[in-house]
Amino acid sequence: MTSATVTAASTLSWLHSFGGTQNEAAKAAEKNRVFVVFAQKKAKKTRKIMLKEDVEYLGKKGQLLDVKAGYFRNYLLPMGKAQIITPALLKEMKVEEERIEAEKQRVKEEAQQLAVIFETVGAFKVKRKGGKGKQIFGSVTAQDLVDIIKAQLQRDVDKRIVSLPEIRETGEYIAELKLHPEVTARVRVNVFAN
Repeated sequence: MTSATVTAASTLSWLHSFGGTQNEAAKAAEKNRVFVVFAQKKAKKTRKIMLKEDVEYLGKKGQLLDVKAGYFRNYLLPMGKAQIITPALLKEMKVEEERIEAEKQRVKEEAQQLAVIFETVGAFKVKRKGGKGKQIFGSVTAQDLVDIIKAQLQRDVDKRIVSLPEIRETGEYIAELKLHPEVTARVRVNVFAN
C-alpha cells in the first residue's frame, strides 16, 4: 500500500514539473490504485432429474437425483434415461404414488379378510392310509392342503405361500399361509388315518 502512495506522490511531482494541474495529478493517482479481488468459488451447475430406468452406479427407476448438467445433457438425456423435474411431473408422480399406496392398502385388506375366513373355518381334515400306531403312509404336503382348501372353500391358493411342518403321523398341526408380507393366516390341519 505504501508503494502505491509513493508512486502517486512521485507522479504528482512529475506532473507539476511540466506544468500539469492538480486535477491531472489526482487522475494519475487513481490509475495507480491497487484493487484486491477475492477469488470466488465456481458455481456448480446441477440439474434435478428423475430416472426413467435403472442406471448403474447412479440410481433406480423413478428416483429423484441431482446430477451435473453436462452428464445429464450429454448422456442421460440422449439415451432417454432421465428427464428434468418439472412441477407437472412432481404432481403426476405424487398422484401415481397415492394410487400405488391405495392399491397396496386394498390388497392388504383383502389378505386380512381372507385370513379371517381361513382362521374361522376350523380344522382342515386330511385322510391318509394308516400304518402302525400313529404312523401314516407318505406325508402331508403343501399341495395336499391347497387341494383341500380349494375343495372346501372354493379358493385358489398358491402352494408356495403354504408353510407346513413335516407331517408323518396323525394328529393336529398348524400351517401358516403367508397371504401378504404383513398378513399371515394360521390354519389347523387335522390328519387322521382311515
